[in-house]
Amino acid sequence: MTTTTSMMTSTTNPGAAASVPRAPQAAPATLSTKHLASTTLAELNGAAGLLTRVDRKYLVPLESAQDLVDGLAPHAQVLTIDERRCFSYTSTYFDTPGLEAFMLTARKRRRRFKVRTRTYLDTGLCFLEVKTRGARGTTVKRRMGYHPDDASRLTGPGRAFVAACLASTGATGPAAAREVAAALRPVLATTYERTTLHLPDAEARATIDTALTWRRLTPGARTRTPAVTVGAPQALRPGHLAAAINDGEPVAVADVAVVETKNPATPSPADRALWDAGHRPTRISKYATGMVLLHPELPANRWYRTLTHELADLFGTDRSSLESIGATRATASAA
Repeated sequence: MTTTTSMMTSTTNPGAAASVPRAPQAAPATLSTKHLASTTLAELNGAAGLLTRVDRKYLVPLESAQDLVDGLAPHAQVLTIDERRCFSYTSTYFDTPGLEAFMLTARKRRRRFKVRTRTYLDTGLCFLEVKTRGARGTTVKRRMGYHPDDASRLTGPGRAFVAACLASTGATGPAAAREVAAALRPVLATTYERTTLHLPDAEARATIDTALTWRRLTPGARTRTPAVTVGAPQALRPGHLAAAINDGEPVAVADVAVVETKNPATPSPADRALWDAGHRPTRISKYATGMVLLHPELPANRWYRTLTHELADLFGTDRSSLESIGATRATASAA
């Protein structure tokens, strides 16, 4: 569960009409929302801005996500723009050569940060976004308009924006912020399809992401990866994941949806419906989970359950085989 504060830096986006090439997509996995009332972006932002909110994330089978939509239909509205109800996104995440942003998250440091560009493929809009931790564990997100042609790199103004965000939120001092911003490079790309629901009576919203893909962008993507410790989830990595690591190919997550609920305080009807169906919040970050999936040398403890349960199918094995890793680890430690 995360409390989030969103802040937007208003700038002109020069690339609103630019042509944006589509990244590789996972197999089609769409939700049916035709039976839901529609809402516009202006109405959604005006009624459910949720500047301070509680976020919960769930990884559920696509069928469960459809059941959620159907159950919420009498109370929910779906974001609709130009008759579209599902929208294509791509994000590029940036980190330092030492993966400082990832390591701060893996070690649960309070002053952690995340830097990414997010491109709305259906409109060509693009933003550079910086997430930092604020007071009392809140997440502060700031963004600026960005040209989609620059989505896979940081420009001079982009690095200055990142440095200003890191310094102003106390993530680091001004000099260190400039050093971090100067060192950032693209390390991971994601694509997904998003459906956004508004629950006006609860003043809440929920997003449902499907057709998720991850692709490694680091310069070393074509070099062989280091030996994997026996007993780690990555030790069971099948050939298609090894190829993704070594050749920079996208990894697709089929038949699984990432549901994120965003509520002002109390759990929303979406949370309660998921709980009633037996689903509980899980530790899922598109950046961190993708990194540990495609970088077997990175510490994966915080995302161990996610890798070995909800994402078990990616390893081409059943859950019981993955759960036995824990016993292997314990035996190795005892030895």
